[in-house]
Amino acid sequence: MTEAGASEGAAVVLGAGYAGLRVAHEVRRRSRRSIPVVLVDRSPVHVLRTELYEVAALAGAAGAVRRFTLPIEELVRKDGITFRQGAVTGVDLDGQTVALGEERLPYRSLAICLGNVAAFYGVQGAEDHTYQVYRYSGAVRLAGALRDLEARSSALPAARHPRVVVIGGGSTGTEVAAEIATADWRRVAGPLARPPEVVVICGALPFLAGLPEGLVRHARRLLYEAGVVLHEGLNVREVRSNVAILDDGSEIPFDLAVWAAGVQAPDVVKSLPGPHARGGRLKVTEHLELIGRPGVFGVGDAVEFEDPVTHLVAPSTAQAALAEAPVAAANLVARWNGTPMQPFRYRERGVIVALGVGRAAGRLSRVTIWGSPAKLLKTLVEREYASATERGRPPPGL
Repeated sequence: MTEAGASEGAAVVLGAGYAGLRVAHEVRRRSRRSIPVVLVDRSPVHVLRTELYEVAALAGAAGAVRRFTLPIEELVRKDGITFRQGAVTGVDLDGQTVALGEERLPYRSLAICLGNVAAFYGVQGAEDHTYQVYRYSGAVRLAGALRDLEARSSALPAARHPRVVVIGGGSTGTEVAAEIATADWRRVAGPLARPPEVVVICGALPFLAGLPEGLVRHARRLLYEAGVVLHEGLNVREVRSNVAILDDGSEIPFDLAVWAAGVQAPDVVKSLPGPHARGGRLKVTEHLELIGRPGVFGVGDAVEFEDPVTHLVAPSTAQAALAEAPVAAANLVARWNGTPMQPFRYRERGVIVALGVGRAAGRLSRVTIWGSPAKLLKTLVEREYASATERGRPPPGL
């Protein structure tokens, strides 16, 4: 067991996703580089996670790694941030150290930005028999499995098409289902590939629950035009190698299944002391500090922020994480210097859901947009984020 003394007296940021990367940059900027920052992540790359639904591009692009990821070392070098690659196996909040396997990394201030992982809710067989797109490695596995399935599709009996079942009718499930249904699989897997039949099992929650009515209405129409079937009202209780079994005992067979039914905090976050919310997320104050833990901040999908005025909970989205990050960084610097902190207030800037190649539906302010204009806007925002991040500039919201 070793001590990483070089980081003593540093601000340590756990996780280099949308939240963590921006917190690290903002602490350096707002402290005029006076606060040393150590950024920790298990992967050497920053993943453009909001684009992982584009599984056909992952399946067919030789340069997919560069298309969907950015090297962390290159992103932080100019700002003087120290990057440490390693998996966080524990956090000692009393001893102010982070465990990276056998190594102990001390900190003076801490930002927990470890994102989330798939939640299977005790559904038997779900983890073993489905693919996910919540992480880059999972999206790559799904892309490869889809490519292989399509390459074998011409051998299916008669005119049967391969069936892909997506479990979960939220934005993640909707985006990946639409992408699979509308992608040019003949280009990806060969001229004999048969377009897949795609079924979305929404479960007991309404389709795209919580999103604006106009957006949901247009999403339904665009999915219908793409041939996607929505199965609503019943949860999946078991997943076997080629069939999903619903609560009423009915069965939906598949050739490949995708799990997009929800997320939870990673185990290392769930095991931390203090108040937790749904999915094991850490509760934070209006300053984005862990309750009763001065100098320890939580940002993004690993935490739950409830506005003390409106009592609305900030969503687990990249947009919310990028909004929280500069406030958390400013408060980390303020706590470090003993100056007043500022409260965080979340304001939704809009939401866009991709609905297949060249199409999307969204709600901006009070205006609903759909079709190719919505998809163009979503693509432009995602590209601007990647470009700004590569240049070391504060990225726009997503």
